[in-house]
Amino acid sequence: MSAWLPTSPCTPETCAGHEGRTASVPRAVLRLTAAVALVLLGILGAPPVRLLPAGPRHAVVRAWSSALVRAFGLRITVHGHPGPDGGRLVVANHISWLDIPLVAAVLPCRMLAKSDIRDWPGLGRLAARSGTLFIERDRIRALPGTVEAVTRALLAGDRVTVYPEGSTWCGRARGTFRRAAFQSALDARVPVQPVRLSYLGCDGQTAGAPAFVGDDPLTASLWRIARARGVRAEVRLLPRIPPGRYADRRGLAAAAQQAVAAAGPGPRTLPGIPAQPSPPSATDKDSAKRPSASVHQ
Repeated sequence: MSAWLPTSPCTPETCAGHEGRTASVPRAVLRLTAAVALVLLGILGAPPVRLLPAGPRHAVVRAWSSALVRAFGLRITVHGHPGPDGGRLVVANHISWLDIPLVAAVLPCRMLAKSDIRDWPGLGRLAARSGTLFIERDRIRALPGTVEAVTRALLAGDRVTVYPEGSTWCGRARGTFRRAAFQSALDARVPVQPVRLSYLGCDGQTAGAPAFVGDDPLTASLWRIARARGVRAEVRLLPRIPPGRYADRRGLAAAAQQAVAAAGPGPRTLPGIPAQPSPPSATDKDSAKRPSASVHQ
């Protein structure tokens, strides 16, 4: 592994345990069966859905993504409002493979994902068919081409989601936002939308089950999430950073990281409660993975 790649100290043994209630084995199997059925439906439906106009396409993506997250027994709470359409760089902290459908359930967009995901059974094919942009993390020479591809997508009016920590963290600890992707927002002169993702247990504390960290196999992660009960996924859409506010990607990345870090989990909400009102956005106002021996010390 290249020395320049982002790494996380989080490991499955120390970070991904579930201390709350667990679902029965039959229920967990039913959840996985429903999730597999949704993935297969997504693979078959992705090509025609991409031909739809933006409004109907986004509605279908939101419905499918929400159904996939809920198939695993997670409730979704949203704070904030997606705001207007148009090119936008969406940046979020990275905890799990669940982050991808979770963001899409609220803010449909193209994703920037590591190239390894192409080889994932089912999910890789779905990602490719849904317009995902791939980055080869172990080839630094490929990075300028990736930045150019993201810039082109933004200029075309697409929303693109990136996880600038470059690796998954468990949610209790977090990584530094890498700056490269922010150059795309500067070049395309589009807003940056910071998003804070959290997975919470019944006690309102960070839930470990969704964390996909270290050398955790995907199959183990799927089963752990399917067995967990009482987990809530929280999405906080934070005020957008308008184009031109920061002259370089260093300042832009630092501002986005600070916004995400400051937006910790909020008060608990019950299922069925609508999204909480968001503060005025900046735009409106201004016209994976590598294990380590220890963690969180």
